[in-house]
Amino acid sequence: MARVAPPGDSSPGSPVLRLLRASLARVRGLPAAVLHDYRSHHTAPTSTLTHTPHPYARALGLLTVTLLGAWLGLLIVGSIHAPVGPVDTNMTLRPSLSGGTKINVSPLGALELRSHSAPIRLDVDVDRLDPVRSQALVDHPERFAGLQEQVTRDVVSGTGTLAFRSCVAVVSGATALGLAVYRRPRRALAAGGLALALLASSGAAAYATWNPKSVLEPKFSGLLSSAPSVVGNARNIVSEFDVYQRELARLVTNVTKLYEATSTLPAYAPDPTTIRVLHVSDIHLNPAAWQIIKSLVKQYKIDVIIDTGDTMDHGSAAENAFLDPVATLGAPYVWVRGNHDSATTQQYLAGRGNATVLDGGRAVSVGGLRIAGVGDPQFTPDRSVVAEGDFSERTAGGKLADSLRTQRLAGTPVDIALAHNPVAASEADGLAPLALAGHVHHRENTVLPRGTRLMIEGSTGGGGLRAVQGKKPAPVQASVLYLDRRTRLLQAWDEITLGGLGLSKAEVSRHLPRENRPGATPSPDTGSPGTRSPAASSAPPGAPSPGAP
Repeated sequence: MARVAPPGDSSPGSPVLRLLRASLARVRGLPAAVLHDYRSHHTAPTSTLTHTPHPYARALGLLTVTLLGAWLGLLIVGSIHAPVGPVDTNMTLRPSLSGGTKINVSPLGALELRSHSAPIRLDVDVDRLDPVRSQALVDHPERFAGLQEQVTRDVVSGTGTLAFRSCVAVVSGATALGLAVYRRPRRALAAGGLALALLASSGAAAYATWNPKSVLEPKFSGLLSSAPSVVGNARNIVSEFDVYQRELARLVTNVTKLYEATSTLPAYAPDPTTIRVLHVSDIHLNPAAWQIIKSLVKQYKIDVIIDTGDTMDHGSAAENAFLDPVATLGAPYVWVRGNHDSATTQQYLAGRGNATVLDGGRAVSVGGLRIAGVGDPQFTPDRSVVAEGDFSERTAGGKLADSLRTQRLAGTPVDIALAHNPVAASEADGLAPLALAGHVHHRENTVLPRGTRLMIEGSTGGGGLRAVQGKKPAPVQASVLYLDRRTRLLQAWDEITLGGLGLSKAEVSRHLPRENRPGATPSPDTGSPGTRSPAASSAPPGAPSPGAP
C-alpha cells in the first residue's frame, strides 16, 4: 500500500522535492543577465532604506552648499569699482566672523575699523589717485570745503551699488553650485533663496550695529602701523594740525642750531651792523609755511620778511583768511602780488597789521632798507583773460625801473627791487644792487649784465597743493640774506631747504658773493653792486647817504 506523504514532506522521493529540483534545474539554465534582472526586481530594497539621509543632515548639506556658493559668487562677481572723492576704489563684501571694515592702501598696509558687528566685512581697496579729479581740487581749492559731503555721497552711492551687485552674486553662486551638486532645479533654487535671505539678514545686522565713531579708533597694519605715532589718533588730526606745523618748524630750528655749532662753511658771523632779510615766495596756501617763517624769524633774528608773491592759489575772497598769520610773524612783512594773487588778495593784505604791500614801483623804508616793488600784471587763474606773457611782464618791469630812477634822482636810492616774475625783476638791472623774484619754484642766482644780482627763490610752500601731483614732492625753500647796515649791500646768504610733503630732510648752506670770499681782491669803490649801491656815485652833493631812509 502506497504511503501518502504529508504536506511539506521533503523526503528524497517526495513530489515537493522533485518539483524543487526541476525548478532549480530550469533556473540554472537561464542566462546570468536574466537571472540578475529577476533578482533586482524581486529583491527587497533593504540597502536603499538603510542609506536615506536624516533631515538634519540634508539641511546641513544645503546650508554648506549655500554658503560655499555665495562665497564663490562674491569672490568672482561681487566687487565694484567706485570713485570716492579724488581716489578710485574697489569695494567688496566678504564673509567674516567679526564684521567691520578693512581699507587696504597698497603698498603701505591696511586700516581696520570696527564699523559694525555682522557676519560680513566691507573691503575697500584704494587703487589710485585719479589725476583728473585731483587736478580739479588743485584748480578749485574752494571745493575742499565740500569734499567731506562729496566723499559721503560717493560712499553711500557705492555701497548701494555694491549691495545690489552682492545680492546678484550670492544668488547666482549658490544656485549654480546647488544645481551642480543636487542636479535638481528645486534644490538649486532653494540654495539661491537661502543665500539671499542670509545676506539680507546680515545687512540688517550691520545696519543695526553701525558705529560711525569707529573711524576715531582705527587699527593699523603694515607700514601704516607707525601712523598713530606720527599723526596721533584720528580724533586729534584736525584739532592738532598746528602741532605738526610747530614740529616742522622746530626741525628747522634744531638743524640751524646744529649748523651754527658744526659748520665748516666760510666763516661769516652776523653782527649788530648786519641787516637780516628773510626771502620767501610761492607759499601757495600751505599753512605750514607760516610756522617755518616764524621759526626762521626767531632763529636768525630777522629784521624784515620779503615775500615775492603767489601766496594764494586762486586769489578768491574765501582764501583771504589764510593771510591772517602775517600779523604774528615777528618781523615787518613786505609783499608784492604774484600771478595767483588777485586784487582782492592785495586789498585784504594791505589792511593787515605788520604788512606792507608794494605795487606800481612804490618805494618804502622798512627794517633799515629802501625797497621798491611792482605786482604781477597777469592774474592767470582768471580763465576769461588771455595772458600776455613776457611782454606784459616787461611793461610792469619798466614801471619798476622808472620808479628806481625817480628814487635815485630824489636822493633815496633803492636797495632791493621786488617783482614776482623774474622777467619783470630783470628790468631793474643797473638801477639797484639786488633784485628778488619767485614764480619758477626753484632757486636761481645770477648777476645781470649791468651788475645787479637777481636772486630767485623757490617755493616756501613746497608748491602748495601741487606737491601731491609729481613723482617727488617739491622742497620747501627760503633764504636768509645778510646786508651791511651802512652800505646796504649783500654780504652773504643762507639757503634753507626742507624735504617736501612726507620727507624730513633739512639742509642749510652758506654762500658768499665773489668779492667777499676769502682771498678775493676788493673791488674799487666805483658803484659796483658788490661794494656800494649803483646810486651812490650819482647822488647829488649834500644828498643823504645811499642807505638813508
